[in-house]
Amino acid sequence: MTLPDDLDQQVITGEDKLLLPGFVNGHTHSSQVWQRGLIPQLPLELWLANVFDSTPRQLEQFYWGAVSTAVDTLLSGGTCLMDHAYLIPGQERETVEALVRGYREVGIRAVIAPLIQDLPFASGFPKGCLLPQSASSRSAAEWLALMEALIDEFHAPDEGIYIGLGPTGFHRCSDELLTGCAELGDRHQLCYHTHLLETRTQHRLAQERYGISAVQHLYNLGCLGPRTSLAHGVWIDEADISLLASTGATLVHNPVSNLRLGSGVAPILKCLQAGLNVSFGCDGAASNDAQNLLEAIKLGTILHTVSDSDYEHWLTPEGALHLATVGGAKGVNLGDRTGSLTPGMDADLVLYNLDHPSMLPRTNPLQLLVLGRPTQVVDAVWVQGRLRVAGGQVQTVDTHALYRALRQQPLNPETGRSQHHSVESHYRSVMLNASAGE
Repeated sequence: MTLPDDLDQQVITGEDKLLLPGFVNGHTHSSQVWQRGLIPQLPLELWLANVFDSTPRQLEQFYWGAVSTAVDTLLSGGTCLMDHAYLIPGQERETVEALVRGYREVGIRAVIAPLIQDLPFASGFPKGCLLPQSASSRSAAEWLALMEALIDEFHAPDEGIYIGLGPTGFHRCSDELLTGCAELGDRHQLCYHTHLLETRTQHRLAQERYGISAVQHLYNLGCLGPRTSLAHGVWIDEADISLLASTGATLVHNPVSNLRLGSGVAPILKCLQAGLNVSFGCDGAASNDAQNLLEAIKLGTILHTVSDSDYEHWLTPEGALHLATVGGAKGVNLGDRTGSLTPGMDADLVLYNLDHPSMLPRTNPLQLLVLGRPTQVVDAVWVQGRLRVAGGQVQTVDTHALYRALRQQPLNPETGRSQHHSVESHYRSVMLNASAGE
């Protein structure tokens, strides 16, 4: 493993411990920490109406959201995350600066891919949903110019801070923005991260808009490749899977939020059988209510036993850990730096306590970690060779200050309800009736 030059050699006693590479949280939205427990169980399109109206508007909230997400990630075995980050309108640069400050202080490896779109909210619905049309805050050209500036200022790989390209998805982005992000990513060799076919609604919209699948459309635009990671992919078919696999792209599996929102179950076993790289994500806390990677990995391991009766196809604990480490690192374009215990790789390491009651009796520690209910089992974490967690406690930030900040909850539980009711009538009349007829 590669250690920083300024660190002295350390001898770590590994008795009664399990050493693994750090996990990667391949998809989250850090500002949603403030919306944890706020939004009821709703399908994505109704849920979004609540999320947009209750998104934080203060820079300090974004800073604490980054700190909270990073702390939860470290304490559940993660050393890297992909933040598909909301930006405060009119304060986009300052928002990224607040996120960078939070991640640097905690000391986690973070890819920040600003969540950008140049089409209005209503564009994410099929024909027949007569929702108010509101203009985007910026054109595609303006977003791309901003992204170029953010890359120049904040992209710092040696410090573990990366800027990615994060168009929301085909449903709320013009082709100009989608291809512009791909070209910018190619120029700077950055990760391209976007939502893909999370719901039946998006599947139907792609057919209406393009006459082909969303995957085929993104392929035609030149947006798919080894640096592309796609969140969800619940509504992809076998042709989509084959095409994605041929490009070297990554599908980020978010089992908790997919079930929380009723989106469906992604065909992960078929993806793996086709050779498509898969990683795990928590998604944001507004659709997960937590940021626990071990929970996402467990659910993502056992969820698919009901979709394929051939148990030889099922995902094993060892296979799940491969997705969480090697698969996750590839998905954030860091496969040459992290994800495995290999000479020459950065020292992104997690030490688990095998003496914790949830890891007893001494049977199969990997199976207990993945399929059990491990709590407080992370003993130590190193990111780029620097100690971030020791004795189960984060060493880099004052977690008591974090929890005090989170107790000062500024969001109103009724926020967003007026827009929710506006969207609900159209959603029920158009989408639910369409679903019933399929």
